[in-house]
Amino acid sequence: MEGLLIVGVDGSESSLRALDWAVDEAERRGTGLRVVHASRWERYEGHQPSFDVNRRSVEQYAEHIAAQAAERARQRAPRSTITTHVVPQDPAAALIEASREASAVVVGSRGRGTFAGLLLGSVSLPVAAHAETPVIVVRGDDKNVNGGLGRITLGVGPPERAAAAAEFALREAELRGCDVLALRAWRCPAHELPDYPTADFANHVVHAENELTAALHDARKAHPAVTVHATPHEGRARDVLVESSALSDLLVVGARRRGSGLGLQLGPVGHAALHHSACPVAMVPHI
Repeated sequence: MEGLLIVGVDGSESSLRALDWAVDEAERRGTGLRVVHASRWERYEGHQPSFDVNRRSVEQYAEHIAAQAAERARQRAPRSTITTHVVPQDPAAALIEASREASAVVVGSRGRGTFAGLLLGSVSLPVAAHAETPVIVVRGDDKNVNGGLGRITLGVGPPERAAAAAEFALREAELRGCDVLALRAWRCPAHELPDYPTADFANHVVHAENELTAALHDARKAHPAVTVHATPHEGRARDVLVESSALSDLLVVGARRRGSGLGLQLGPVGHAALHHSACPVAMVPHI
């Protein structure tokens, strides 16, 4: 059994979809699931709101959200180990802290708060950017979230930074019994000019193919039963991956960790995936 899987819940429909996804994922991995709900009770200390909410009532409400989520999880997977954790903390900070003892963290794409109408929620974005473990943001249509398309898309970056995401994608495919489409995007703006040399185009393709081979080598060796379609694709990486996500159960991309310890740094590809993917997105930190 591998490390614990953690899912953040706040009672919103988005978090309940993430909960269902996390329950299924915990069963695939053969691991326990911890349901985390964070609420900043301390903001009520020192004054009483006009509607007479006190700290204990806020605590009870938070405990109720966690308990309802845990019961939903147990009904979905009666034999799984489901625990709850309720903390008086900022939700994003709580999940980032919890990531230190987890194999992965699962969150919804939107929350209950003031900013619920944004493309990505005020909790899911910082968790994806700063967690110390892979973070899966559950988003997309039911056909993508329910895992029936039989494909995981892997965005392959430079080979020296691609190993962790490749391992995550192929291991996930092995657990699901599905294929991996590994995409290495490349661009050559000069290709749009008249009389662009055909040989240069071919050189770009060969270079991308070589990068794919190098990036996937270790993961393929560790998971030989997984079918991998390694495909170089001309175009912007963010556009290529978002397009592929429409026919995928999961999109896996890498994220860069700063040496300063400030967490994962989400570049334009990561941001585009999190905001526009048609399926759940796994952000995997580089080793």
